[in-house]
Amino acid sequence: MNPLSKFSARSHLAFLGGTIATTAALAIFAPIFGNSVYAAWQDSPKTIVDEVWQVVNNEYVDGTFNQTNWQTVRQELLSRNYSNSQEAYTAIRNALKNLNDPYTRFLDPKQYKSLTDQTSGEVSGVGIRLEKDEQTKAIRVVSPIENSPASRAGIRSGDLILAVDGRSTQEMTLEAVSAMIRGRVGTPVQIRISRSGAEPMNIALIRSQIEVPTVHYTLRQEGAMKVGYIRLDEFSSHAAEQMQKAIQTLKEQQAQAFVLDLRGNPGGLLQSSVAIAQMWMDNAPVVRTVNRQGTNQEFRAANRRSLTTLPLAVLVDGRSASASEILSGALQDNKRATVIGSQTFGKALVQSIHPLSDGSGLAVTIAHYYTPNGTDINHTGITPDIKVDLSNEDIRRLSLSPTLIGTGEDPQYLRAVSALTAVVNPNQGVAVNTTNRPSNLTN
Repeated sequence: MNPLSKFSARSHLAFLGGTIATTAALAIFAPIFGNSVYAAWQDSPKTIVDEVWQVVNNEYVDGTFNQTNWQTVRQELLSRNYSNSQEAYTAIRNALKNLNDPYTRFLDPKQYKSLTDQTSGEVSGVGIRLEKDEQTKAIRVVSPIENSPASRAGIRSGDLILAVDGRSTQEMTLEAVSAMIRGRVGTPVQIRISRSGAEPMNIALIRSQIEVPTVHYTLRQEGAMKVGYIRLDEFSSHAAEQMQKAIQTLKEQQAQAFVLDLRGNPGGLLQSSVAIAQMWMDNAPVVRTVNRQGTNQEFRAANRRSLTTLPLAVLVDGRSASASEILSGALQDNKRATVIGSQTFGKALVQSIHPLSDGSGLAVTIAHYYTPNGTDINHTGITPDIKVDLSNEDIRRLSLSPTLIGTGEDPQYLRAVSALTAVVNPNQGVAVNTTNRPSNLTN
């Protein structure tokens, strides 16, 4: 990917997230325990215990460790005997509770792999999105991902997955079927599908590394104005290049204004949020971080790399968090966009994700961040320029019918179009297309 630097397997991820399940940050890896300690403990669960303690000791943002004697914690942890990894994992999690920080957390190997897959924006599989029909309980293909093994093999939206490698999917959970289809790159998998008007068929596929789309976009005609609607699901390592393509394509389609939808976006990579901010702004501050030593680091959109100066509205809600708040806060403080929607989540902490020697990992809070104007949004969130809260009925309706999101049936989108119309066509009344989104917007 172009705008973002690559990380080696031994690097910390620069990651931010609003929910405990999706949090990350910034840093560079270094050895965290001496060779003699490693030699003595390399076959002991104490290895991981001490690795975790060392990372927190060296990097945690609060040097008082929430008024905890962290040296005493180490002594207590290493004085115990652990018969297996699970006992060590439990002890680590209990020790981290002393920090009273839900974002500093231990990740077992499965959790660590899930998080790194999420932030990489890639998965190993065949490239299909699945859903379970609540009435028939059938596993159905929502859509194949572009240029994936599934799309090249002709799998279509609406196909039913009857079996995977000869094993029937009847009575199986969606998660179980997905797990069967995923697997190591280069390995084969056979999927039996049912399609309306055709006999069931077996399709042989070879798993590959799939880039997951996190940016979805379409051009909408709203009255006399062409609006480029872009939804960003999360700030993965591929989000910036996907955003660049979205902006450039919509400009080629003669968009006159943009709506950037960050609703429900829990965050992701810090570098991704900075790279995307650069696409909308020239030579402007994006965010400032402060670590335990009080060292400030400012990230800027510089070198006149913005892709467009067209009017922009940003949609946010209570689930827009961390990296989403960095981007919306930067665009708001620099008066580059009108922020519309509900108060955001309020997470102004940066985590570093460390791989550990047994395949597990640690997310540790290493810094606090501030918007360009110096605002601390932790626990308070970003206040929209135009506040539009959805009613419970609106939320229910949009949840049940996601194709209505980003249409005239979506009150927050409707208000964004009104604000943009006032800038692009100040003499025109607002006429909004109330039909469903075009099919090229991926759900």
